[in-house]
Amino acid sequence: MEGFRGPHPPAGVPEPAVSHFNGMLNLDGYGNRGSGFPGLKKRGHALGSRSWIKIDQDGNSKILELDKFTIMRHCSLPSRDLRLLDPLFIYPSTILGREKAIVVSLEQIRCIITADEVILMNSLDGCVVQYMSELCKRLQTNREQADDLPFEFRALELTLELTCTSLDAQVKNLELEVYPAMDELTTSVSTLNLERVRRLKGHLLALTQRVQKVHDEIEHLMDDDGDMAEMHLTKKKQRLEAYALGDIYFQNDIPAETRVVSKSAPCSPVRTISGVQKLQRAFSNIHGSLMSSSSNDENIDQLEMLLEAYFAAIDNAQSKLFTLKEYIDDTEDLINIKLGNVQNQLIQFELLLTAATFVATAVAVVTGIFGMNFVASIFDYPSAFYWVLIISGFACVLLYFSFLFYFRYKKVFPS
Repeated sequence: MEGFRGPHPPAGVPEPAVSHFNGMLNLDGYGNRGSGFPGLKKRGHALGSRSWIKIDQDGNSKILELDKFTIMRHCSLPSRDLRLLDPLFIYPSTILGREKAIVVSLEQIRCIITADEVILMNSLDGCVVQYMSELCKRLQTNREQADDLPFEFRALELTLELTCTSLDAQVKNLELEVYPAMDELTTSVSTLNLERVRRLKGHLLALTQRVQKVHDEIEHLMDDDGDMAEMHLTKKKQRLEAYALGDIYFQNDIPAETRVVSKSAPCSPVRTISGVQKLQRAFSNIHGSLMSSSSNDENIDQLEMLLEAYFAAIDNAQSKLFTLKEYIDDTEDLINIKLGNVQNQLIQFELLLTAATFVATAVAVVTGIFGMNFVASIFDYPSAFYWVLIISGFACVLLYFSFLFYFRYKKVFPS
Protein backbone atom coordinates (compact mmCIF):
# COMPACT_ATOMS: atom_id res chain seq x y z
CA MET A 1 0.00 0.00 0.00
CA GLU A 2 1.23 3.47 -0.70
CA GLY A 3 2.34 5.39 2.33
CA PHE A 4 1.42 8.77 0.91
CA ARG A 5 -1.90 9.42 -0.68
CA GLY A 6 -4.01 12.54 -0.88
CA PRO A 7 -3.79 16.04 -2.29
CA HIS A 8 -0.62 18.09 -2.05
CA PRO A 9 -0.76 21.02 0.37
CA PRO A 10 -1.07 24.48 -1.15
CA ALA A 11 1.69 27.03 -1.40
CA GLY A 12 2.70 28.59 1.90
CA VAL A 13 2.01 25.45 3.89
CA PRO A 14 4.97 23.61 5.41
CA GLU A 15 5.78 20.58 3.28
CA PRO A 16 4.78 17.47 5.20
CA ALA A 17 7.54 15.10 6.02
CA VAL A 18 6.17 11.88 4.63
CA SER A 19 8.11 8.67 4.70
CA HIS A 20 7.41 5.93 2.20
CA PHE A 21 6.87 2.53 3.69
CA ASN A 22 5.28 -0.77 2.89
CA GLY A 23 3.02 -1.21 5.91
CA MET A 24 0.35 1.08 7.35
CA LEU A 25 1.93 3.87 9.40
CA ASN A 26 0.69 4.09 12.98
CA LEU A 27 0.44 7.33 14.93
CA ASP A 28 3.06 6.03 17.33
CA GLY A 29 5.48 5.32 14.49
CA TYR A 30 4.97 1.58 14.31
CA GLY A 31 3.64 -0.41 11.41
CA ASN A 32 0.48 -2.44 11.64
CA ARG A 33 1.02 -5.99 12.67
CA GLY A 34 -1.09 -9.07 12.41
CA SER A 35 -3.72 -9.88 14.96
CA GLY A 36 -2.62 -11.77 18.03
CA PHE A 37 -5.76 -13.88 18.08
CA PRO A 38 -5.52 -17.16 16.17
CA GLY A 39 -8.31 -17.84 13.72
CA LEU A 40 -9.30 -14.18 13.49
CA LYS A 41 -9.33 -12.76 9.99
CA LYS A 42 -7.18 -9.75 9.33
CA ARG A 43 -9.15 -6.71 8.24
CA GLY A 44 -8.36 -5.10 4.91
CA HIS A 45 -6.87 -1.76 5.83
CA ALA A 46 -7.04 -0.62 2.24
CA LEU A 47 -10.80 -0.37 2.55
CA GLY A 48 -11.00 1.30 5.96
CA SER A 49 -8.04 3.68 5.73
CA ARG A 50 -8.37 7.38 5.02
CA SER A 51 -6.04 10.27 4.45
CA TRP A 52 -5.37 12.34 7.58
CA ILE A 53 -3.14 15.31 8.34
CA LYS A 54 -1.20 15.17 11.58
CA ILE A 55 -0.08 18.53 13.02
CA ASP A 56 2.16 18.53 16.10
CA GLN A 57 2.83 21.27 18.65
CA ASP A 58 5.72 22.71 16.60
CA GLY A 59 3.53 23.28 13.56
CA ASN A 60 4.92 20.41 11.52
CA SER A 61 2.37 18.66 9.31
CA LYS A 62 2.43 15.13 7.97
CA ILE A 63 -0.04 13.31 5.75
CA LEU A 64 -0.81 9.79 6.93
CA GLU A 65 -2.98 6.91 5.81
CA LEU A 66 -4.78 5.70 8.94
CA ASP A 67 -7.57 3.27 9.51
CA LYS A 68 -10.37 3.67 12.01
CA PHE A 69 -9.05 1.16 14.53
CA THR A 70 -5.62 2.80 14.71
CA ILE A 71 -7.21 6.16 15.54
CA MET A 72 -9.57 4.57 18.06
CA ARG A 73 -6.66 2.88 19.83
CA HIS A 74 -4.42 5.95 19.75
CA CYS A 75 -7.02 8.50 20.94
CA SER A 76 -9.15 6.16 23.11
CA LEU A 77 -12.30 7.00 21.17
CA PRO A 78 -15.40 4.88 20.55
CA SER A 79 -16.42 4.11 17.01
CA ARG A 80 -19.54 6.28 17.22
CA ASP A 81 -17.34 9.37 17.66
CA LEU A 82 -15.42 8.57 14.49
CA ARG A 83 -18.67 8.25 12.59
CA LEU A 84 -19.20 11.96 13.25
CA LEU A 85 -16.06 12.62 11.19
CA ASP A 86 -17.03 10.37 8.29
CA PRO A 87 -17.43 12.54 5.15
CA LEU A 88 -19.88 10.02 3.69
CA PHE A 89 -22.45 10.93 6.34
CA ILE A 90 -23.99 14.31 7.11
CA TYR A 91 -24.04 15.06 10.83
CA PRO A 92 -24.75 18.36 12.57
CA SER A 93 -21.95 20.38 14.10
CA THR A 94 -20.61 18.71 17.24
CA ILE A 95 -17.87 19.30 19.84
CA LEU A 96 -17.25 16.36 22.16
CA GLY A 97 -14.78 16.25 25.05
CA ARG A 98 -13.35 12.80 25.75
CA GLU A 99 -10.70 11.41 28.09
CA LYS A 100 -7.72 11.94 25.78
CA ALA A 101 -9.12 13.90 22.86
CA ILE A 102 -11.62 16.49 21.64
CA VAL A 103 -13.73 15.44 18.68
CA VAL A 104 -14.63 18.46 16.53
CA SER A 105 -17.01 18.43 13.57
CA LEU A 106 -17.80 22.01 12.58
CA GLU A 107 -18.93 22.57 9.00
CA GLN A 108 -16.16 21.16 6.76
CA ILE A 109 -13.51 21.03 9.51
CA ARG A 110 -13.46 17.56 11.05
CA CYS A 111 -10.58 16.77 13.35
CA ILE A 112 -9.43 15.10 16.56
CA ILE A 113 -7.51 17.33 18.97
CA THR A 114 -5.25 15.77 21.59
CA ALA A 115 -2.84 17.33 24.07
CA ASP A 116 0.08 16.95 21.62
CA GLU A 117 -1.33 16.93 18.09
CA VAL A 118 -4.23 17.56 15.78
CA ILE A 119 -5.42 14.79 13.48
CA LEU A 120 -7.29 16.56 10.66
CA MET A 121 -9.25 14.78 7.96
CA ASN A 122 -7.57 15.55 4.65
CA SER A 123 -9.73 17.35 2.11
CA LEU A 124 -9.48 19.81 -0.75
CA ASP A 125 -12.09 22.06 0.85
CA GLY A 126 -10.98 25.65 1.34
CA CYS A 127 -11.79 25.66 5.06
CA VAL A 128 -9.65 22.56 5.69
CA VAL A 129 -6.69 23.94 3.72
CA GLN A 130 -6.99 27.29 5.49
CA TYR A 131 -7.21 25.60 8.89
CA MET A 132 -4.08 23.53 8.27
CA SER A 133 -2.01 26.42 6.94
CA GLU A 134 -3.17 28.89 9.61
CA LEU A 135 -2.61 26.45 12.49
CA CYS A 136 0.88 25.55 11.28
CA LYS A 137 1.69 29.23 10.85
CA ARG A 138 0.48 30.17 14.34
CA LEU A 139 2.25 27.28 16.03
CA GLN A 140 5.53 28.05 14.29
CA THR A 141 5.19 31.77 15.05
CA ASN A 142 4.36 31.27 18.72
CA ARG A 143 6.93 28.53 19.25
CA GLU A 144 9.29 30.81 21.15
CA GLN A 145 6.59 33.01 22.66
CA ALA A 146 4.79 32.23 25.89
CA ASP A 147 1.11 31.53 25.42
CA ASP A 148 -1.38 31.15 28.25
CA LEU A 149 -3.64 28.87 26.25
CA PRO A 150 -2.72 25.19 26.01
CA PHE A 151 -2.29 23.49 22.67
CA GLU A 152 -5.78 21.98 22.48
CA PHE A 153 -7.45 25.33 23.24
CA ARG A 154 -5.47 27.06 20.48
CA ALA A 155 -6.48 24.38 17.99
CA LEU A 156 -10.11 24.58 19.12
CA GLU A 157 -10.03 28.38 18.97
CA LEU A 158 -8.90 28.33 15.35
CA THR A 159 -11.66 25.85 14.51
CA LEU A 160 -14.30 28.12 16.03
CA GLU A 161 -12.76 31.20 14.43
CA LEU A 162 -12.81 29.77 10.90
CA THR A 163 -16.30 28.33 11.38
CA CYS A 164 -17.76 31.61 12.65
CA THR A 165 -15.95 33.57 9.94
CA SER A 166 -17.24 31.25 7.22
CA LEU A 167 -20.82 31.36 8.47
CA ASP A 168 -20.72 35.14 8.88
CA ALA A 169 -19.44 35.53 5.31
CA GLN A 170 -22.27 33.33 4.03
CA VAL A 171 -24.77 35.41 5.98
CA LYS A 172 -23.42 38.63 4.45
CA ASN A 173 -23.58 37.18 0.93
CA LEU A 174 -27.16 36.10 1.57
CA GLU A 175 -28.02 39.60 2.77
CA LEU A 176 -26.66 41.07 -0.46
CA GLU A 177 -29.00 38.80 -2.43
CA VAL A 178 -32.12 38.92 -0.24
CA TYR A 179 -32.67 42.67 0.17
CA PRO A 180 -32.55 43.57 -3.56
CA ALA A 181 -34.71 40.55 -4.41
CA MET A 182 -37.33 41.59 -1.86
CA ASP A 183 -37.37 45.17 -3.14
CA GLU A 184 -37.75 43.98 -6.72
CA LEU A 185 -40.56 41.62 -5.73
CA THR A 186 -42.35 44.46 -3.98
CA THR A 187 -42.16 46.53 -7.14
CA SER A 188 -43.14 43.78 -9.56
CA VAL A 189 -44.84 40.57 -8.48
CA SER A 190 -43.87 38.15 -11.25
CA THR A 191 -43.24 34.44 -11.54
CA LEU A 192 -39.50 34.96 -12.01
CA ASN A 193 -39.21 37.13 -8.88
CA LEU A 194 -41.31 34.70 -6.84
CA GLU A 195 -39.11 31.78 -7.90
CA ARG A 196 -35.99 33.72 -6.96
CA VAL A 197 -37.37 34.57 -3.53
CA ARG A 198 -38.39 30.95 -2.99
CA ARG A 199 -34.83 29.80 -3.72
CA LEU A 200 -33.33 32.41 -1.39
CA LYS A 201 -35.76 31.45 1.34
CA GLY A 202 -34.62 27.82 1.08
CA HIS A 203 -30.98 28.91 1.42
CA LEU A 204 -31.91 31.05 4.40
CA LEU A 205 -33.60 28.13 6.13
CA ALA A 206 -30.64 25.79 5.57
CA LEU A 207 -28.10 28.38 6.75
CA THR A 208 -30.22 29.19 9.82
CA GLN A 209 -30.23 25.53 10.83
CA ARG A 210 -26.45 25.30 10.52
CA VAL A 211 -25.86 28.48 12.49
CA GLN A 212 -28.40 27.40 15.11
CA LYS A 213 -26.61 24.08 15.63
CA VAL A 214 -23.22 25.74 16.15
CA HIS A 215 -24.88 28.28 18.47
CA ASP A 216 -26.52 25.53 20.54
CA GLU A 217 -23.30 23.50 20.71
CA ILE A 218 -21.26 26.41 22.08
CA GLU A 219 -24.05 27.33 24.49
CA HIS A 220 -24.23 23.74 25.73
CA LEU A 221 -20.49 23.73 26.45
CA MET A 222 -20.69 27.05 28.29
CA ASP A 223 -23.53 25.79 30.48
CA ASP A 224 -21.70 22.62 31.55
CA ASP A 225 -18.55 23.16 33.64
CA GLY A 226 -17.87 19.42 33.63
CA ASP A 227 -17.58 19.31 29.85
CA MET A 228 -15.28 22.33 29.84
CA ALA A 229 -13.05 20.77 32.51
CA GLU A 230 -13.00 17.53 30.53
CA MET A 231 -11.62 19.36 27.50
CA HIS A 232 -8.43 20.52 29.25
CA LEU A 233 -6.28 17.67 27.96
CA THR A 234 -2.90 19.17 28.83
CA LYS A 235 -3.75 19.49 32.51
CA LYS A 236 -5.11 15.95 32.63
CA LYS A 237 -1.96 14.65 30.95
CA GLN A 238 0.28 16.52 33.40
CA ARG A 239 -1.77 15.23 36.33
CA LEU A 240 -1.46 11.64 35.14
CA GLU A 241 2.28 12.04 34.70
CA ALA A 242 2.57 13.56 38.17
CA TYR A 243 0.62 10.69 39.69
CA ALA A 244 2.82 8.17 37.90
CA LEU A 245 5.98 9.89 39.11
CA GLY A 246 4.57 10.05 42.63
CA ASP A 247 3.85 6.35 42.68
CA ILE A 248 7.35 5.58 41.44
CA TYR A 249 8.80 7.88 44.11
CA PHE A 250 6.89 6.25 46.96
CA GLN A 251 7.75 2.78 45.73
CA ASN A 252 11.44 3.66 45.61
CA ASP A 253 11.26 5.42 48.99
CA ILE A 254 10.06 2.29 50.80
CA PRO A 255 13.01 0.53 52.57
CA ALA A 256 13.90 -2.88 51.20
CA GLU A 257 13.53 -4.60 54.54
CA THR A 258 9.93 -3.41 54.91
CA ARG A 259 9.03 -4.96 51.56
CA VAL A 260 10.38 -8.41 52.62
CA VAL A 261 7.84 -10.61 54.28
CA SER A 262 9.05 -12.49 57.35
CA LYS A 263 9.06 -16.23 56.82
CA SER A 264 9.15 -17.03 60.54
CA ALA A 265 5.90 -15.25 61.31
CA PRO A 266 3.72 -15.54 58.25
CA CYS A 267 0.51 -14.76 60.07
CA SER A 268 1.61 -11.43 61.54
CA PRO A 269 0.94 -8.38 59.35
CA VAL A 270 4.01 -6.66 57.99
CA ARG A 271 4.03 -2.89 57.65
CA THR A 272 5.15 -1.91 54.20
CA ILE A 273 4.88 1.86 54.60
CA SER A 274 5.75 3.77 57.75
CA GLY A 275 3.34 6.20 59.39
CA VAL A 276 5.42 9.21 58.37
CA GLN A 277 5.31 8.12 54.73
CA LYS A 278 1.53 7.67 54.95
CA LEU A 279 1.15 11.18 56.35
CA GLN A 280 3.39 12.58 53.63
CA ARG A 281 1.37 10.85 50.96
CA ALA A 282 -1.94 11.99 52.47
CA PHE A 283 -0.76 15.61 52.71
CA SER A 284 0.54 15.47 49.14
CA ASN A 285 -2.82 14.12 47.94
CA ILE A 286 -4.70 16.88 49.78
CA HIS A 287 -2.37 19.52 48.41
CA GLY A 288 -2.66 18.06 44.92
CA SER A 289 -6.44 18.01 45.09
CA LEU A 290 -6.57 21.63 46.23
CA MET A 291 -4.17 22.71 43.51
CA SER A 292 -6.06 20.73 40.88
CA SER A 293 -9.40 22.24 41.92
CA SER A 294 -8.01 25.77 41.72
CA SER A 295 -6.36 25.05 38.38
CA ASN A 296 -9.57 23.52 37.08
CA ASP A 297 -11.43 26.72 37.91
CA GLU A 298 -8.78 28.72 36.08
CA ASN A 299 -8.91 26.40 33.08
CA ILE A 300 -12.71 26.61 32.97
CA ASP A 301 -12.48 30.40 33.04
CA GLN A 302 -10.01 30.36 30.13
CA LEU A 303 -12.18 28.11 28.01
CA GLU A 304 -15.34 29.97 29.00
CA MET A 305 -13.86 33.31 27.93
CA LEU A 306 -12.79 31.75 24.63
CA LEU A 307 -16.23 30.29 24.02
CA GLU A 308 -17.99 33.53 25.00
CA ALA A 309 -16.13 35.47 22.29
CA TYR A 310 -17.21 33.12 19.53
CA PHE A 311 -20.65 32.68 21.03
CA ALA A 312 -21.14 36.43 20.61
CA ALA A 313 -19.98 36.18 16.98
CA ILE A 314 -22.29 33.28 16.12
CA ASP A 315 -25.14 34.95 18.02
CA ASN A 316 -24.65 38.05 15.88
CA ALA A 317 -24.86 35.94 12.72
CA GLN A 318 -27.99 34.28 14.04
CA SER A 319 -29.56 37.67 14.75
CA LYS A 320 -28.86 38.75 11.16
CA LEU A 321 -30.58 35.62 9.87
CA PHE A 322 -33.60 36.26 12.08
CA THR A 323 -33.72 39.84 10.79
CA LEU A 324 -33.62 38.53 7.22
CA LYS A 325 -36.43 36.11 7.96
CA GLU A 326 -38.55 38.87 9.49
CA TYR A 327 -37.87 41.09 6.46
CA ILE A 328 -38.97 38.32 4.11
CA ASP A 329 -42.09 37.70 6.19
CA ASP A 330 -42.92 41.41 6.21
CA THR A 331 -42.43 41.59 2.46
CA GLU A 332 -44.70 38.59 1.97
CA ASP A 333 -47.34 40.21 4.15
CA LEU A 334 -47.08 43.41 2.13
CA ILE A 335 -47.45 41.48 -1.14
CA ASN A 336 -50.43 39.59 0.25
CA ILE A 337 -52.03 42.90 1.22
CA LYS A 338 -51.46 44.28 -2.27
CA LEU A 339 -52.88 41.14 -3.88
CA GLY A 340 -55.85 41.29 -1.53
CA ASN A 341 -56.45 44.90 -2.48
CA VAL A 342 -56.39 44.03 -6.19
CA GLN A 343 -58.76 41.16 -5.55
CA ASN A 344 -61.15 43.46 -3.70
CA GLN A 345 -61.10 45.90 -6.61
CA LEU A 346 -61.92 43.09 -9.01
CA ILE A 347 -64.82 42.02 -6.80
CA GLN A 348 -66.13 45.59 -6.69
CA PHE A 349 -65.91 45.87 -10.46
CA GLU A 350 -67.68 42.54 -10.84
CA LEU A 351 -70.42 43.77 -8.50
CA LEU A 352 -70.92 46.92 -10.58
CA LEU A 353 -71.11 44.84 -13.73
CA THR A 354 -73.68 42.57 -12.11
CA ALA A 355 -75.83 45.56 -11.12
CA ALA A 356 -75.59 47.02 -14.63
CA THR A 357 -76.53 43.66 -16.12
CA PHE A 358 -79.59 43.52 -13.86
CA VAL A 359 -80.70 47.01 -14.97
CA ALA A 360 -80.17 46.13 -18.62
CA THR A 361 -82.20 42.99 -18.10
CA ALA A 362 -85.08 45.13 -16.75
CA VAL A 363 -85.01 47.23 -19.96
CA ALA A 364 -84.95 44.01 -22.00
CA VAL A 365 -88.06 42.83 -20.14
CA VAL A 366 -89.95 46.00 -21.11
CA THR A 367 -88.79 45.58 -24.71
CA GLY A 368 -89.97 41.98 -24.71
CA ILE A 369 -93.40 42.92 -23.42
CA PHE A 370 -94.01 45.58 -26.07
CA GLY A 371 -92.65 43.31 -28.75
CA MET A 372 -95.49 40.82 -28.34
CA ASN A 373 -98.24 40.59 -30.95
CA PHE A 374 -101.27 42.00 -29.14
CA VAL A 375 -103.72 44.87 -29.72
CA ALA A 376 -103.50 47.85 -27.29
CA SER A 377 -104.67 51.48 -27.44
CA ILE A 378 -101.15 52.71 -26.62
CA PHE A 379 -100.01 51.84 -30.11
CA ASP A 380 -102.45 54.44 -31.48
CA TYR A 381 -100.32 57.28 -30.07
CA PRO A 382 -96.96 57.83 -31.81
CA SER A 383 -95.51 59.72 -28.83
CA ALA A 384 -96.22 56.82 -26.47
CA PHE A 385 -93.06 55.03 -27.63
CA TYR A 386 -90.86 57.92 -26.53
CA TRP A 387 -92.59 58.13 -23.16
CA VAL A 388 -92.10 54.42 -22.53
CA LEU A 389 -88.44 54.73 -23.52
CA ILE A 390 -87.84 57.72 -21.25
CA ILE A 391 -89.66 56.24 -18.27
CA SER A 392 -87.86 52.89 -18.64
CA GLY A 393 -84.44 54.53 -18.91
CA PHE A 394 -85.10 56.80 -15.94
CA ALA A 395 -86.30 53.82 -13.88
CA CYS A 396 -83.20 51.82 -14.80
CA VAL A 397 -80.86 54.67 -13.89
CA LEU A 398 -82.72 55.19 -10.63
CA LEU A 399 -82.47 51.46 -9.88
CA TYR A 400 -78.74 51.43 -10.65
CA PHE A 401 -78.04 54.37 -8.35
CA SER A 402 -80.16 52.73 -5.70
CA PHE A 403 -77.79 49.75 -5.86
CA LEU A 404 -74.78 52.02 -5.50
CA PHE A 405 -76.33 53.82 -2.54
CA TYR A 406 -77.09 50.48 -0.93
CA PHE A 407 -73.49 49.27 -1.45
CA ARG A 408 -72.11 52.45 0.06
CA TYR A 409 -74.50 52.16 2.96
CA LYS A 410 -73.35 48.61 3.62
CA LYS A 411 -69.73 49.76 3.20
CA VAL A 412 -69.11 47.36 0.37
CA PHE A 413 -67.47 50.22 -1.55
CA PRO A 414 -65.07 52.67 0.09
CA SER A 415 -66.59 56.10 0.63
